[in-house]
Amino acid sequence: MADPWQECMDYAVDLARKAGEIVRGALKEKVSVMTKSSPVDLVTETDQKVENFLISLIKEKYPSHSFIGEESVAAGEGSILTDNPTWIIDPIDGTTNFVHRFPFVAVSIGFVVNKKIEFGIVYSCIEDKMYTARKGKGAFCNGQKLQVSGQEDIVTSLQTVLN
Repeated sequence: MADPWQECMDYAVDLARKAGEIVRGALKEKVSVMTKSSPVDLVTETDQKVENFLISLIKEKYPSHSFIGEESVAAGEGSILTDNPTWIIDPIDGTTNFVHRFPFVAVSIGFVVNKKIEFGIVYSCIEDKMYTARKGKGAFCNGQKLQVSGQEDIVTSLQTVLN
């Protein structure tokens, strides 16, 4: 049986790269910053621009799908997750980093069907690293399969990290 969601994932990867171009371009300009729920919960015009860009293109290709966008929800739109294919978008994951020109920002896109994640994409647009993961198929960075350690003891894991 053909994978019904591979086309969606391929499209999301392509859009994440294009959204990353918008983010990189915006880093060269003055950033307009607003606050959402608190002084440390920031949003920029670029957040809104990227979210609108992604949602409009996905809606055009998949008009029956639903959307939950970080900036749309912050602006008061509903965010009820149903069984319908749903795209979950954080247009600039790391807005505070973006505002301060710290190079760790990403475009994040998740895709859920029947309230279960099918795939996730995190495009670290400054580093040009595309992280992808599929339910049951593993996680990848720029097409290379990621491996987890065999470490199961958190105490030892933390000691390893701290040493």
